[in-house]
Amino acid sequence: MNQNLFFTKTHEWVQFLDDTTVRIGLTDYAQSELGDLVFVNLPEEGDEVNVGDAFADVESVKAVSDVYCPVTGTISKVNEELLDHPELINSDPMEAWFIEVEEVSEKEELLTEDEYNELISKEG
Repeated sequence: MNQNLFFTKTHEWVQFLDDTTVRIGLTDYAQSELGDLVFVNLPEEGDEVNVGDAFADVESVKAVSDVYCPVTGTISKVNEELLDHPELINSDPMEAWFIEVEEVSEKEELLTEDEYNELISKEG
């Protein structure tokens, strides 16, 4: 189990790269519930993000869904490869990160992998 990896109740994963920098993506559960993703709308580097705000959206053949930010900080990197290849989120959701956020000043209550697995077992 990765000690730097956490999850949210809205199905994002959060990987701490250091104490104040995180990488954020969608969980495997989220991508499987959404189905085949055909479009991703991402923010810009330098944008400010806040806990609980939608920072991106993903479009599948079923619906458009927001992706929520579990931290407050400044976007330092955007994974632009997803713009041309949104299917990467389906094929490898743990590698298909959306953004990196630096200067993290606040974070929502994050779940461990065990806590998250318990959450999705109840939803399933």
